[in-house]
Amino acid sequence: MVDVLDNKRAATRFRILVQIAERQPAVSQGEIAEEVGVTSQAVSEYIRELVDEGLVEKEGRSRYRVTREGVDWLFRAADDVRRFADHVTGDVLDAMSEDAYIATDDLEEGETVSLSVENGLLHATPGEAGPATGIATTDAEAGTDVGVTSFEGVMELEPGTVTVFQVPSVRTGGSRAIADDVVAEACSGADLVAATGVEAIVACRRAETEPDVRFAVGEVAADAAEHGLEVTAVVTTDAVGRVTDVLRDADVPYEVLEG
Repeated sequence: MVDVLDNKRAATRFRILVQIAERQPAVSQGEIAEEVGVTSQAVSEYIRELVDEGLVEKEGRSRYRVTREGVDWLFRAADDVRRFADHVTGDVLDAMSEDAYIATDDLEEGETVSLSVENGLLHATPGEAGPATGIATTDAEAGTDVGVTSFEGVMELEPGTVTVFQVPSVRTGGSRAIADDVVAEACSGADLVAATGVEAIVACRRAETEPDVRFAVGEVAADAAEHGLEVTAVVTTDAVGRVTDVLRDADVPYEVLEG
């Protein structure tokens, strides 16, 4: 396996070969030297080695091209770099990052906590019972925010869904065209009710349901569903497409109901 992170020489060799691939066939050793941070003489020596090993072929004065073998070598080297970067971002940095949770009980700094999502919010509970755990970075009283780091495991979260309930535009009857009890029924089981369009907001109020959200309804509904909430979006017919486009792009399950 090629490991370009094993030593400085391997890393320099990798960078020079990449530079040749980007600039071929007309290759300026001076430009490569400036880009990589070595002397032109060093670049010349590296290129000579690459030619000898069949990774680069010389086509004439200052004209070089990466061979098929050189391309294969670059792919293997790039895979090494990508795997290392994935390890750093996915294992090292994720474990070092700190997020805010709601403490379900009094916590002390350094205490192991189980992590969960309740009503779309992150919660930390004393102990190691959950499938996902972390370490509290601060003291916290129950119900307050607590920093958590050193995450392990995966939180169990069942994504929610969005029901898009259409309300006719004022041109075709508006809120008066829908019975109040039908609107109330559509909103009754939702964790969050969003509404966009005057007709939709009025329809909610006629049904004695004040919307939780009246702006950026598609974005909010998608985010809430991704956090496990059941959402009803009451939407004027003219705005349905804008809302469903956002939900579709976010890969959030939804259904559209006509009032």
